Amino acid sequence: MQTWKAHLVDEAATLALGAALARVLQPGLNVHLHGDLGAGKTCLTRSLLHAAGYGGRVKSPTYTLVEPYTIRLQERDVEVLHFDLYRMGSPEEFIEAGFREHFGSASICIVEWPEQAGELLPPPDMDVFLTVEGHGRAVELRANSAQGATCLDHLHLIPNL
Repeated sequence: MQTWKAHLVDEAATLALGAALARVLQPGLNVHLHGDLGAGKTCLTRSLLHAAGYGGRVKSPTYTLVEPYTIRLQERDVEVLHFDLYRMGSPEEFIEAGFREHFGSASICIVEWPEQAGELLPPPDMDVFLTVEGHGRAVELRANSAQGATCLDHLHLIPNL
């Protein structure tokens, strides 16, 4: 398992990581975000989407459970689905809501609170762990698939990360 760790000293560093991740996105990528409330999961996603070219408002899907966005990637439109499963009452709600059909080779799925869907959630290509440390954050990225490893390989090539 390939990993990448860093300390994000402030919000600007979190935004820079989101921008760097936007440069390594690939259709079909499934990313799980882990961390306590306030750890920076939505901030990271917002930065990623804006850096990937989405110009609108990016809001937390805490109450809607999912927010769809369209970005231009590899000369085609790609749907990015930002899930926040924090308020799900049971893993079965994930299936009942029809969310599983969104995971596949055409879209990019970013999931906050993936543990709420249990084993019903498709496995991640990459896990992102955010932990509050002082005024900053500790971050660990783990590649769980060849696609996730490719993303981490390209992330290492980005200056200042």
